Amino acid sequence: MDKGKILIVDDEEQLRSLLTRIVTLEGFVVQEAGSLKEATKILTKDHIDVVICDVKLPDGSGVNFVQETRLKLPSIEIILLTAYANVGDGVQAMKNGAFDYILKGDDNDKVIPLLYKAIEKVQLQERIQHLEKQIGKRYAFENILGASTAIKAAIDLAKRVAPTDTTVLLSGETGTGKEVFAQAIHQASKRSGKLFMALNCSAFTKELLESEIFGYKAGAFTGATKDKRGLIEEANGGTLFLDEIGEMHIDLQSKLLRVLETNEFIKVGDTKSTKVNVRIIAATNRDLKEEIKEGKFREDLFYRLNVFSIELPSLRERKEDIPLLAAFFLKIFAEKTNKRVTGMSKEFITRLEQQEWKGNIRELKNVIERAVILADGPELKSEYLPLDIQQSLSSGSSSFDLANIERSHIQKVLHYSKGNKSKAAELLGIGLTTLYRKLEDYKISAGE
Repeated sequence: MDKGKILIVDDEEQLRSLLTRIVTLEGFVVQEAGSLKEATKILTKDHIDVVICDVKLPDGSGVNFVQETRLKLPSIEIILLTAYANVGDGVQAMKNGAFDYILKGDDNDKVIPLLYKAIEKVQLQERIQHLEKQIGKRYAFENILGASTAIKAAIDLAKRVAPTDTTVLLSGETGTGKEVFAQAIHQASKRSGKLFMALNCSAFTKELLESEIFGYKAGAFTGATKDKRGLIEEANGGTLFLDEIGEMHIDLQSKLLRVLETNEFIKVGDTKSTKVNVRIIAATNRDLKEEIKEGKFREDLFYRLNVFSIELPSLRERKEDIPLLAAFFLKIFAEKTNKRVTGMSKEFITRLEQQEWKGNIRELKNVIERAVILADGPELKSEYLPLDIQQSLSSGSSSFDLANIERSHIQKVLHYSKGNKSKAAELLGIGLTTLYRKLEDYKISAGE
């Protein structure tokens, strides 16, 4: 499988051929063009990820080419090469949307590392666009982001139970997306045309929670001047989502049990039952079996709620989904704050993947929002992370980490070769371009 498709545009055939060979050896599929006209023709008929283009060509300027191409094909990244440094051209190139602007010859060692960064950005944007197509419907299952085995298993269970009227119990840590799952189950059910009502049981006292769920009759207590419909009646024909069900007072649990057994309840201050047809989806971050042992939760209610249970994975159990989730939140908050932040540095993503995320997706979302607010460039960097995350990561790095070992080994070989990269690559048994990429990835300077 190729790593990406590259177009090299340069009227100097010898230089173009050399660059093509170097890029091809890295595993990329390469096409060549000797003019802007030829390059435009290739871009019209073929899918290209990154263009490496000379600034001065017989039929025009590469700087202008960047602007024209980015308007037509915004997903393409363009790296400009120039034989003569020109600050004005460089500034204009970046304004026009160039990925970078570098000198030929002196900066040749930067081409491959830059190319990898550009490809990474292109692929990330493609994944985001794919997600945007998936979430056309706000509360569909496609709104649940992730491709990990853990989240896919949970989604599969939710899809299977959604078309039924079965009561569902969602369990998992705070911030794992239990309400998102409840909404998706409702939208995929035959009740989707009716209301979805949600209530957090931990947000109310016993008395207020009873009034919120079941409603009351006028005169039931001081201040009850008129009848009030509870959420369970409002959701008639639809779905009632009770979040943090483990926080519900045990006296109220018996009233909820009656609804599940008979489809009826009695309002506060009323003497007769009210019939309802409502589906209950409950959620908890507690171990309800332990709550039963401690006498805090009714066993009979547990078994009524636990007809179909789905355990939602924590973010640390699905770390491979972190870059995708982070990219999604980045796009949301960049648009919200009107900032041109389009990517994340490799170190930033690595640090996100190393974090424990006790607050799960909710915590990740907050961290990305903060980073976007602090960002003063097009890329999120590790310095925009909260200080406590930076400190925990720096103190928790392991000397046995494979990346640390490789970095240390490369530094030792460079020291032995007195900074001679060709010699170092030979000693390491890798290609020179691969060494340059690793130096860039590990941020090792030539003098180390």
